[in-house]
Amino acid sequence: MNDAGYRVNERNRRILRAVTRGLFDVLTRWEVQGAENIPPHGPLILYANHQNHMDGNILIAALPWGINYMATADLWDVPVTGQLLRLYGAIKLHRGEVDRTALRQAYGVLADGGVIGIFPEGTQSPTGQLIRARAGASYIARQSGRPLLPVGLVGMDRLYDAWLHRERARLTVVVGKPYTLPPRDPALSRREDLQAMTDLMMLKLAALLPTDYQGVYRERLAHLSGVA
Repeated sequence: MNDAGYRVNERNRRILRAVTRGLFDVLTRWEVQGAENIPPHGPLILYANHQNHMDGNILIAALPWGINYMATADLWDVPVTGQLLRLYGAIKLHRGEVDRTALRQAYGVLADGGVIGIFPEGTQSPTGQLIRARAGASYIARQSGRPLLPVGLVGMDRLYDAWLHRERARLTVVVGKPYTLPPRDPALSRREDLQAMTDLMMLKLAALLPTDYQGVYRERLAHLSGVA
């Protein structure tokens, strides 16, 4: 347990990771690209695109350390999902407010050398393409100064359809290079800085994804890449 009262059961995590990995091995064809970019340990803020309820599960299967997800409080009331969150351990985040308890728990995990998992879009994309991200992940990264790890998920938007047709979906977990945010520009207000850092984070994430997944960040990424 850290100083903010957050605790996990490592035995439960090991069991759930083994079961999750086994299920994905049987029910899908999945691979990890950029495995050389995976740090051996935290502190680390992992963030990914959000297409499916199972996004967190594929990350648990693919990555070598426990991930302390920041999950909205309403998920604890969802059948199966809520039970899994209780078993695996996650930071309960209350939407629509500055949840100081959740922030203290997240900072505590990072201070202990752990890994925080965040989906910056805040909800599943209805199209599978990136939607405009919220500033929560950039706020935690700015306040903590810890490294960020972008991870792109490809194929998760087609997972249930494949299973419906009794097919093994092809999934790819694309791991980018870890990085830290640049120093704050004194010419920017706090709000402007957080927006700039959120955009920076999402552009790095978009660069890991196929163009038809890049969504609202596609044109800007193309412009920065000199394609447009």
